[in-house]
Amino acid sequence: MSTTTAPQPTQQTGRQAEQAATPGLSHSLRPRHLSMIALGGVIGAGLFVGSGAGIAAAGPSIVLAFAASGVLVMLIMRMLGEMSAARPASGSFSVHAEKEIGAWAGFASGWLFWLLLCVGVSAEATGAAGIMTSWLPGTPTWMWVALFMSFFCASNLTAVKNFGEFEFWFAAIKVAAIVGFLVLGVLAVLGVVGNGAPGLTNLTGHGGFLPHGVNGLVTGLLASVFAYGGLETVTIAAAESKDPVRSVGNAVRTAMWRIAIFYVGSMAVIVTLLPWNNPNVVKNGPYVATLNLIGVPAAAQIMNVVVLIALLSAMNANIYGSSRMAYSLVQRGLGPKALARVRGGVPRLAVLASSAFGFFAVLLNFWWPTTVFAWLLNAVGAAVLVVWAFVCVAQLRMRRRLEREAPERLTVRMWAFPYLTWVALAGVVAVLTLMLLSQGNRVQLATTLGATGVLSLLGLVWQRKTVRSRS
Repeated sequence: MSTTTAPQPTQQTGRQAEQAATPGLSHSLRPRHLSMIALGGVIGAGLFVGSGAGIAAAGPSIVLAFAASGVLVMLIMRMLGEMSAARPASGSFSVHAEKEIGAWAGFASGWLFWLLLCVGVSAEATGAAGIMTSWLPGTPTWMWVALFMSFFCASNLTAVKNFGEFEFWFAAIKVAAIVGFLVLGVLAVLGVVGNGAPGLTNLTGHGGFLPHGVNGLVTGLLASVFAYGGLETVTIAAAESKDPVRSVGNAVRTAMWRIAIFYVGSMAVIVTLLPWNNPNVVKNGPYVATLNLIGVPAAAQIMNVVVLIALLSAMNANIYGSSRMAYSLVQRGLGPKALARVRGGVPRLAVLASSAFGFFAVLLNFWWPTTVFAWLLNAVGAAVLVVWAFVCVAQLRMRRRLEREAPERLTVRMWAFPYLTWVALAGVVAVLTLMLLSQGNRVQLATTLGATGVLSLLGLVWQRKTVRSRS
């Protein structure tokens, strides 16, 4: 690989690194695909529905909770962007963890994330099927699950551009929905629509800005952290674009305003318009409750359509992301070699394996929802925090090495390095500590850390086995 610092070879070096990291994969994702994946990736069903529990716990201070967790996510994305721009790879953080920490770290973080995405597919398929059966009573849930799973598995088997096209339109609908909500919400806050400007009544009344004190804020913070899932997919998808370095850079540079507008902005609108203790916030979801207050006809059905789109989008993205993570792991010798086969630019066996595990998790949800499936959910409940910790440590090591060996590849740089990296790592540890102190989250944390420990041990065994076979 050339080490010259001239402009043209530097650009070529990044592309050579990407090609080496993703041999055989198609690179047909276009800039419009990546831009919409980056935009839509932060808008999930957790925001539209799950945020209600956070509002009920934290009250108006949920705005602070989402802002604080948003800053943490923004720092993580910046670190991921720096590493992915320097070394584009379909395995994203798993590749960086392997190179900078050890094969065991790449194994543990990669397979933990794969498991997280597969379990996520099952939960999303079940949720989407639930919406369909509410519209078409009498239709079996399993039929819709099978239909959705089969459709997205088939689309991911054919070509990566199919994933990109679906995500483009899914993201466009989600962005349009959230922007429309924010426009209506701001107009309602100003008194232009709805029942008149509410002023600060809902922010300072009903127990004040912190109705449940610091404990409520902590609960809201934990709820908000897990609402940001899905941001990592863009760094995986960028490796299959024509210009991964520029694609990653553009995605992470817009992370700040996306988080501020979509999450913090919508939370501010909701708690300004609605009393935080309004029972409809949890019962119907905060967005439906707000639209009903403004007087939008059929608000519940409109949001059901949006939530269905968000769930289908997450299914599509998770099948794609899990298959690429599995492909990257096995291609690096960290899993069964058969999954590394590529046909038509697609790792089809990896797609089938990821979809099959997701479908199996759906069956577990039907058979043992409160036992086996609950354990599986707990095992990956805090997985994203473990992944973020690996990201922080890998970036600390990689940045120092690149500054010595190839500074020209640092086209995206982490702000105020290494101080903000340490701040982000401290933030991840703080959230894990809060989970440990929270009785409702303690079992989930213990199960996730147990799964991480088992995968780390397996990674060490696999690493030693690989070293022996090569020697």
